[in-house]
Amino acid sequence: MTSHGTSGPGPAGGPGRPSGYGAADGPASGALTRALAETSLRAVESVGGYAGGVYLRSETPGLLRLAILVGLPGPLFRPWWRMHANRPFPVAEVHRSGQAVHLDDVDDAMRRFPQLVASLPFPFASLYAPVVAGRERFGVLVALRAPRRGEGVSARDRGRMTSAAVRLGETLASLTAHGTPAEWNGDPICVQLSSGSAPPVRFGSFDWDLDSGTVTMDGGLREILGAGVTSPCSIEVLTSRLDAEDAYALWAAALQATGEDGRPAVRRIRLKGPDGGLHLLEVSATARRDTPDKDGGPPRTSGRLAGTLVDLGTGLVGSDATDRLPRAILAIDRLGRITYLNERTERLLGRPRGALAGRPLWEALPWFGLPFHEEQLRAALLSDEPVRFLARPEQGRWLTVSLHPGRDGVTMVLVPEEDVAGLAPDAAPDRQGRAHGPDGPDGAGGAEAPVHAGDDDLEGEGDRAAALYRPVALAIALSEAVTARQVSAVVTEELLPAFGGRQLAIYLLSDRRLYLAWETGFPQGFLEPFDGVTLDSRVPGVETLTTGRPLFFESMDQLRLEYPGLPIDAHTGARAFLPLIASGRPVGSCILGFDRPRKFSPDERTVLTALAGLIAQALSRAQRYDTESAVARGLQDALLPHQLPVLAGVETVGRYLPGTEGMDVGGDWYDVIETGHDRLALVIGDVQGHGVAAAATMGQLRSAVRAFALGGQRPQDVMRGTNRLLIDLDPGQFASCCYVLLDPGTGEARAVRAGHPQPLLLRPDGTTRLVELAGGVVLGVDNRASYPVTRLRLDQGDVLALFTDGLVERPGTDIDEGIERLRQALASTGSMALSDAADRLIREARQATARPDDIALLLAARWPEAH
Repeated sequence: MTSHGTSGPGPAGGPGRPSGYGAADGPASGALTRALAETSLRAVESVGGYAGGVYLRSETPGLLRLAILVGLPGPLFRPWWRMHANRPFPVAEVHRSGQAVHLDDVDDAMRRFPQLVASLPFPFASLYAPVVAGRERFGVLVALRAPRRGEGVSARDRGRMTSAAVRLGETLASLTAHGTPAEWNGDPICVQLSSGSAPPVRFGSFDWDLDSGTVTMDGGLREILGAGVTSPCSIEVLTSRLDAEDAYALWAAALQATGEDGRPAVRRIRLKGPDGGLHLLEVSATARRDTPDKDGGPPRTSGRLAGTLVDLGTGLVGSDATDRLPRAILAIDRLGRITYLNERTERLLGRPRGALAGRPLWEALPWFGLPFHEEQLRAALLSDEPVRFLARPEQGRWLTVSLHPGRDGVTMVLVPEEDVAGLAPDAAPDRQGRAHGPDGPDGAGGAEAPVHAGDDDLEGEGDRAAALYRPVALAIALSEAVTARQVSAVVTEELLPAFGGRQLAIYLLSDRRLYLAWETGFPQGFLEPFDGVTLDSRVPGVETLTTGRPLFFESMDQLRLEYPGLPIDAHTGARAFLPLIASGRPVGSCILGFDRPRKFSPDERTVLTALAGLIAQALSRAQRYDTESAVARGLQDALLPHQLPVLAGVETVGRYLPGTEGMDVGGDWYDVIETGHDRLALVIGDVQGHGVAAAATMGQLRSAVRAFALGGQRPQDVMRGTNRLLIDLDPGQFASCCYVLLDPGTGEARAVRAGHPQPLLLRPDGTTRLVELAGGVVLGVDNRASYPVTRLRLDQGDVLALFTDGLVERPGTDIDEGIERLRQALASTGSMALSDAADRLIREARQATARPDDIALLLAARWPEAH
């Protein structure tokens, strides 16, 4: 609740509304984009990074938007496009403090910014520098790079980032001074890093006189051949740089081009360059033709040959080689665009190269847009370590997908699951990327076989870091979950992907029975027979709770053997049954399902058991919240008026919306009271805080106001008496209130206000205005406070709108902006019925996913009696 006293509304801070999409809300000047892109590229390359960008302030106070993203695909990192300055992330911290932040590795990040690691649980180092000019703060420059073992961010690299940010700040200040706002309101622009390995394609040409053996070369060819080569020169100078077979190929091309049919010839030859290495050249030779002879015969082919050479580097050699490999290979650049795929990939995916090349990966292969697969690609791009996982494209057969990242992109290897044994001798991965010996994961003959090292050992640091830090993400997310449903959703989103699970069920204990609270992935109706099972039943979900021991079954055969006769939903798979116990008190049980047999390593068993304790604590808190919330809702429902009085010539409508964050029931209320002598009191108020205490205080104040009003007290006396009562009760809370005493017959009204927002008035002609009421301090602060009376008149057709600040306050925007939005919305209601107008005014708030405060609205209209 915000106090609105005699000095006017107070400030607000926090996030604002999201801006629009794309270029429509984009930067006003190309100069701004160029400055941001150039600085980002230089900064990332100067510190040896592989990604980075610039966050820039936006039109919404307190909101930073990602303007430039270097070396990473934008859609894959959409959740990080917006950053509020009050968030516990390094970008926000740097913008708030104006101080640079340097994170040496994931351990450093975990100590200082655990939320960053929870959202991006991959090993990378990061550097952040504030973009400022004097006291003007524009945004934050960011660079990401691989962690350097045993060393942190050097003073030189810190200086490079700072210098780049300072130069950018000066540029942005100059642009601002010349009329270009240094802010960003659209989506980020993705910029590709300069290539770190591919040699540039070079061109050269020559003219070869076959009769004299003289070759004339242009500057491009001389550059390819290296210093010391002059032009013209003999053909031997060129052929001396070729292997014998390529020299023959060059002569063959000349003979073909100068033959009877004169067909152009194209040959690929290998040329030894000045560095001693071989360069792949494509030679296109065409014979020069003389003009027709005087007798009108055909033109004669002379002994001269024109040639063009293209230095292709090694690209086509690699293409030929991968087309011959017995596995599907696909490559993307660091912006996620497909740059290459071999023939086996075409056959495996059933798509031609033309339909895939050049398109973003998640558009060409929609299954790569699934959250789990996106997470693996993020792991590869950020950790710079190989990643391996299983995927099932569009309900087809399972594939083992291996991602090998590099500075210029990611190479992907796709292996059908029946061919997966080829990844390493005598080893095949299970759902978690492990390998087993010939007896398989459940065979009695063997221990788990190690994954072989080498090029196909894909369980790199990225995989291990993800496995380690996804539980951190779960723990942090659980701390923010409020209801039991939110806790269950967090477990589904974080725990299942972290361990490769497919099914989840959560049972909660009540009256010595386990009731199903959440399920996903199980066949429809399968779990219904277990709903309400008693604690003496011999089923694993009960026994894990009664014994306090987790139960792990690495195959469904093990589960059948241990619990004969137990209904089972699948013939193959694995199950984990975890006890949910909080502070020694049983809460319920959790079931994780896997669709393939798998082993549970000692580390996994330990982590899952610990996480079950966190889940139990979160569910216990949620149950307490649900209980208190139900009490508060019941109390408030009982205290709010269920029906408003009806008086001739006046219509009233009230609406109430609880908040969506924390304890969602607050202390807002409204009331309409028949005070006698044909007078009607319109009341609206807001008690500080939320929960049972706020609802109880609200009930006491509503009763006090009603008692004073029914006793015939003047408006100022009603407010003074309520203020003294609240001080005497001493609940540790204060409240705002607005009280209007209306004569329906004449429209005359007397109003008092205690720190509450001013009401709005809608005229019959559609105009609206703020009703300026004299104000006093909020209730519960000063027992000597007085509340001056303001007189006003409601004409026939006027609509008076009383509201609490939850309807007009938005984090990150001034409350005056919210009042203006409400004023415009009220004006748009026109000739609507009063109940429809009330619904229109709260519609935006009702649809909001995040509503930090509750809302009360009271509309009163004065109509002709015949209305």
